Amino acid sequence: MGTRLPFAPKQVLVALGIFVLPISLCLEKAGSAPSFKAPVKVASQSAPQPDPRTERLKSFFSSLHCPVSYLAADFIRAADENALDWRLLPSISVIESGGGKAYINNNIFGWANGDYVFPTLKAGIHEVAFKLGRSRLYRNRDVLGKLHLYNPNEEYATNVITVMNRISPVVRLAKVSQTKRQGNGASTYGTD
Repeated sequence: MGTRLPFAPKQVLVALGIFVLPISLCLEKAGSAPSFKAPVKVASQSAPQPDPRTERLKSFFSSLHCPVSYLAADFIRAADENALDWRLLPSISVIESGGGKAYINNNIFGWANGDYVFPTLKAGIHEVAFKLGRSRLYRNRDVLGKLHLYNPNEEYATNVITVMNRISPVVRLAKVSQTKRQGNGASTYGTD
C-alpha cells in the first residue's frame, strides 16, 4: 500500500515543521513590510513669522470694530503687489465705508462714487490697489497726489493721512520684540 517511513524520520519531519513554519511566517511578514521606521526629517527653520503690518492692521480694524479685519492680509498683499503704502487702502476704506460697516456693491472704497460693482470685497481691494498703483492716471503720483486725484476735497487727503498715521506712524514696520503682560501678548514694533 504505501511505503512506511521509519519512526525517527516522522519525528524529525514533525519537529522540523514545528520550527520551520513559524520562521517562514516571520520571513513572509518581514518581506512584505519593513520592520524599521525611516527617520523623520525635522525642519531646520522655524515657522515664518507673521507680517507685523498684518498684525498691526488687524489690531487697528478690530479696535474700530471694522468688519474687514479678516482681510488685513489681502490689504497688505495688494499694496505690496502694486507698490503702494500698506496703510493707504485700509485708510481709504475707513473713511469711505467705516472699514466695511456701510457699503454697497462690495465697494468699501467709494470707487466711482460707490457705484462701481466688485464681485467680492477681496476683488475690490485688489482692483483698487492695481488702479492706484499701476494705472496711467495714478502710477507716477505720491500718496498726496493719488488722494487729491481720488477725491479733490481738500479735507479728504488730510483725513486719510490722519487714519494712515493712526494705523502706524511708520511705513516700514518690523517686529522688534515680544513681551507678556498679565497673560496677554503685547508686541513692540519699530522701523527697519
